Amino acid sequence: QVQLEESGGALVQPGGSLTLSCVASEFILNSYNIGWFRQAPGMEREGVSCRSGSDGRTQYADSVRGRFTISRGDYENTVFLHMNNLKPEDTAVYYCAADRVVSGDTVKALCDFAQYEYDTWGQGTQVTVSS
Repeated sequence: QVQLEESGGALVQPGGSLTLSCVASEFILNSYNIGWFRQAPGMEREGVSCRSGSDGRTQYADSVRGRFTISRGDYENTVFLHMNNLKPEDTAVYYCAADRVVSGDTVKALCDFAQYEYDTWGQGTQVTVSS
Protein backbone atom coordinates (compact mmCIF):
# COMPACT_ATOMS: atom_id res chain seq x y z
CA GLN A 1 0.00 0.00 0.00
CA VAL A 2 1.16 3.52 -0.77
CA GLN A 3 2.59 5.45 2.15
CA LEU A 4 2.77 9.23 2.45
CA GLU A 5 5.10 11.39 4.48
CA GLU A 6 4.74 15.13 5.03
CA SER A 7 7.53 17.48 6.02
CA GLY A 8 8.30 21.16 6.14
CA GLY A 9 6.15 22.30 9.01
CA ALA A 10 7.63 25.02 11.21
CA LEU A 11 7.01 28.09 13.31
CA VAL A 12 6.69 31.14 11.06
CA GLN A 13 5.73 34.76 11.63
CA PRO A 14 2.51 36.23 10.20
CA GLY A 15 3.04 37.27 6.60
CA GLY A 16 5.74 34.67 6.15
CA SER A 17 6.00 31.77 3.73
CA LEU A 18 6.46 28.05 4.05
CA THR A 19 6.53 25.07 1.69
CA LEU A 20 5.26 21.67 2.76
CA SER A 21 6.26 18.46 0.99
CA CYS A 22 4.32 15.24 0.58
CA VAL A 23 6.42 12.31 -0.56
CA ALA A 24 4.79 9.04 -1.62
CA SER A 25 6.46 5.65 -1.40
CA GLU A 26 5.53 4.96 -5.04
CA PHE A 27 5.24 6.97 -8.26
CA ILE A 28 1.55 7.73 -8.06
CA LEU A 29 0.81 11.25 -9.19
CA ASN A 30 -0.82 10.19 -12.48
CA SER A 31 -3.12 7.67 -10.82
CA TYR A 32 -4.01 9.37 -7.56
CA ASN A 33 -5.65 12.62 -6.55
CA ILE A 34 -3.56 14.23 -3.82
CA GLY A 35 -5.18 16.39 -1.19
CA TRP A 36 -3.85 18.65 1.52
CA PHE A 37 -5.97 18.92 4.65
CA ARG A 38 -5.44 20.64 7.98
CA GLN A 39 -6.75 20.38 11.51
CA ALA A 40 -6.50 23.21 14.00
CA PRO A 41 -6.84 22.56 17.75
CA GLY A 42 -10.47 21.98 18.67
CA MET A 43 -11.57 22.14 15.04
CA GLU A 44 -12.61 19.59 12.46
CA ARG A 45 -10.19 18.65 9.74
CA GLU A 46 -10.78 20.64 6.57
CA GLY A 47 -9.66 20.53 2.97
CA VAL A 48 -7.06 23.08 1.88
CA SER A 49 -6.03 22.16 -1.65
CA CYS A 50 -5.91 19.19 -3.97
CA ARG A 51 -4.36 18.14 -7.28
CA SER A 52 -6.11 15.86 -9.75
CA GLY A 53 -4.02 12.94 -10.94
CA SER A 54 -5.72 12.68 -14.34
CA ASP A 55 -4.83 16.14 -15.64
CA GLY A 56 -3.28 18.21 -12.86
CA ARG A 57 -6.32 20.39 -12.19
CA THR A 58 -6.26 21.96 -8.75
CA GLN A 59 -8.77 23.10 -6.17
CA TYR A 60 -8.42 25.49 -3.24
CA ALA A 61 -10.44 26.32 -0.17
CA ASP A 62 -11.74 29.89 -0.17
CA SER A 63 -9.68 30.66 2.93
CA VAL A 64 -6.38 29.97 1.16
CA ARG A 65 -7.09 30.79 -2.47
CA GLY A 66 -4.54 33.31 -3.76
CA ARG A 67 -2.12 32.56 -0.93
CA PHE A 68 -1.46 28.82 -1.26
CA THR A 69 -0.32 26.92 -4.35
CA ILE A 70 -0.21 23.16 -4.84
CA SER A 71 2.35 21.78 -7.26
CA ARG A 72 4.10 18.57 -8.16
CA GLY A 73 7.79 17.89 -8.05
CA ASP A 74 9.97 16.68 -10.89
CA TYR A 75 9.38 13.08 -9.90
CA GLU A 76 6.09 11.27 -9.86
CA ASN A 77 5.96 10.93 -6.09
CA THR A 78 6.14 14.43 -4.60
CA VAL A 79 3.55 17.16 -4.15
CA PHE A 80 4.24 20.55 -2.56
CA LEU A 81 2.03 23.05 -0.81
CA HIS A 82 3.50 26.53 -1.13
CA MET A 83 2.03 28.84 1.50
CA ASN A 84 2.43 32.62 1.34
CA ASN A 85 1.15 35.48 3.48
CA LEU A 86 0.53 33.09 6.34
CA LYS A 87 -1.96 34.11 9.01
CA PRO A 88 -2.36 32.93 12.62
CA GLU A 89 -5.55 31.15 11.57
CA ASP A 90 -3.45 28.94 9.28
CA THR A 91 -1.98 27.31 12.38
CA ALA A 92 -2.79 23.60 12.21
CA VAL A 93 -1.45 20.12 11.61
CA TYR A 94 -1.30 19.68 7.84
CA TYR A 95 -1.91 16.28 6.27
CA CYS A 96 -1.58 15.02 2.73
CA ALA A 97 -3.78 12.22 1.48
CA ALA A 98 -4.15 10.09 -1.65
CA ASP A 99 -7.31 8.99 -3.45
CA ARG A 100 -7.25 6.65 -6.46
CA VAL A 101 -8.45 8.27 -9.68
CA VAL A 102 -9.92 4.96 -10.81
CA SER A 103 -11.56 2.69 -8.25
CA GLY A 104 -13.70 -0.11 -9.62
CA ASP A 105 -16.20 1.48 -12.01
CA THR A 106 -15.72 4.94 -10.51
CA VAL A 107 -13.47 7.56 -12.11
CA LYS A 108 -12.73 10.67 -10.05
CA ALA A 109 -11.23 12.93 -12.70
CA LEU A 110 -11.43 16.05 -10.52
CA CYS A 111 -10.12 16.02 -6.96
CA ASP A 112 -12.28 17.25 -4.12
CA PHE A 113 -12.25 17.60 -0.35
CA ALA A 114 -14.43 14.61 0.52
CA GLN A 115 -12.20 13.13 3.18
CA TYR A 116 -13.89 9.72 3.21
CA GLU A 117 -12.68 9.16 -0.37
CA TYR A 118 -9.03 9.44 0.62
CA ASP A 119 -7.80 6.08 1.81
CA THR A 120 -4.13 6.86 2.44
CA TRP A 121 -2.98 9.57 4.87
CA GLY A 122 0.34 10.85 6.11
CA GLN A 123 1.15 11.45 9.76
CA GLY A 124 0.91 15.23 9.52
CA THR A 125 3.27 18.16 9.98
CA GLN A 126 2.74 21.08 12.36
CA VAL A 127 2.51 24.62 11.03
CA THR A 128 2.41 27.41 13.61
CA VAL A 129 1.95 31.02 12.58
CA SER A 130 2.76 33.34 15.43
CA SER A 131 4.80 36.40 16.25
